[in-house]
Amino acid sequence: MDMLKMKVSTILTMALIVSLFLVGIVGLVLSYLNPLEFILPYVTTCVDYMGCWLEPSLMYANGLIEPVNANWIISLPVSIAILLTGAIQPESRKAIRSLSPKLTSAFRKVKRWRDVVFEKVDYLNSESTKWRRAFTMLRSPYIFLTKYMGLSPQMAISFLAVGGVATSAVTVDQTLMADRCFSCGDYGEYNAPNDKPIDKEYADNTLGINLGAVPVREIILENISTGEIYKGGSGNSDASVIPSVCDAVDPAKVGTAKCPAVIVSGKPAIAASGETPAFVATRITIGTLIVESSRCKTMTFESIDAHSVVVDSNFADGLSIYQQAGTAPNRTAMGGFHMANSLSTTGGTYDRIVIAATTSGVNGRIGTLKLSNVYSKGGAGCVFKNLDIGTLKIVQNEVGHDSSLLTKEFQIKDSVLGYTWAVSNNVELILPEPAIENANP
Repeated sequence: MDMLKMKVSTILTMALIVSLFLVGIVGLVLSYLNPLEFILPYVTTCVDYMGCWLEPSLMYANGLIEPVNANWIISLPVSIAILLTGAIQPESRKAIRSLSPKLTSAFRKVKRWRDVVFEKVDYLNSESTKWRRAFTMLRSPYIFLTKYMGLSPQMAISFLAVGGVATSAVTVDQTLMADRCFSCGDYGEYNAPNDKPIDKEYADNTLGINLGAVPVREIILENISTGEIYKGGSGNSDASVIPSVCDAVDPAKVGTAKCPAVIVSGKPAIAASGETPAFVATRITIGTLIVESSRCKTMTFESIDAHSVVVDSNFADGLSIYQQAGTAPNRTAMGGFHMANSLSTTGGTYDRIVIAATTSGVNGRIGTLKLSNVYSKGGAGCVFKNLDIGTLKIVQNEVGHDSSLLTKEFQIKDSVLGYTWAVSNNVELILPEPAIENANP
């Protein structure tokens, strides 16, 4: 009998607590909102299979809710008091106190499973990276020597030739021809954004990038030697030579002018001659062009329309900077999903670097072009022309060769237009041209 009374008492207590909570919550809601106002306009007098009682019932309920909603100043504190009455009951307090340990325990279980999943993901990512690197090195010894061991292309060739026996010639041929790529630091002519070279238009050991209709998100050339900068080691006196096959306006054509060691340029118009069709002039649009920490015999900027020009902390054996006002917008290069991702290379030695828009009437487009720590010697220096730029940054470069301040070897010509200019900390110093270095010391 006592057990029955206890069960009945417990049931009644729980019913009272639930009722207090429900009345308090409903009162809080109805103090601010009458939901029947949104329902009644869409309810008809009679509904099929339900009869004609629905609308009158809702109207009656609406008549009860409206006074509560209208007198919210009274109904709101009463609802809060009822809710708090349910919360201070002994059974409610016990349930509230037990809630915190349960939540803590559940959180710890979720955290433990989360840590296990993340450990597995990190392990799989680490193993995937290791296996990909291993297969890359096994596939191409040349890539391993140049990219991971930091050797120059010439030294890598020497190692491959010396390391082989009867099959050394085949190994070098397969490695250099089958696996040559831009990201490996190999010379050749590349149609952006392709990483593999095509048939050479330029001379041997030239790194050429042809820009066409596909915009490139970024091109990054870092830690590169170019020009007449090296010669063979002991027993090999061959020296790198910039070809004398460039005419005055088109660096890829045959002529008598000495080629630049580095050139970034569109191409001017060329009239038709015999069976050779006319060439429609091209330019290169670049969002941001950065030329930093590089060494050139001369450095020339001409025929450029830029929004912002920053020329800071350059040392030159003669400076000539014209600051011409322009009206160019702050350009960029966009291509969405069909935009080429990136062409990037670190390290390598080349006779020349050529980036040009080589298709008649088709302007090249680059999001960001960065030349950093490009060390060059000889030729016509470094030339940048026929460009439309958003931001041009020329920072911490060394330019010069004849130890005379009378000749201006760093030149920003009056054909360079800029909407904003920031020119500071540029210093004239007597600078000789760097000495030729041994490629294989």
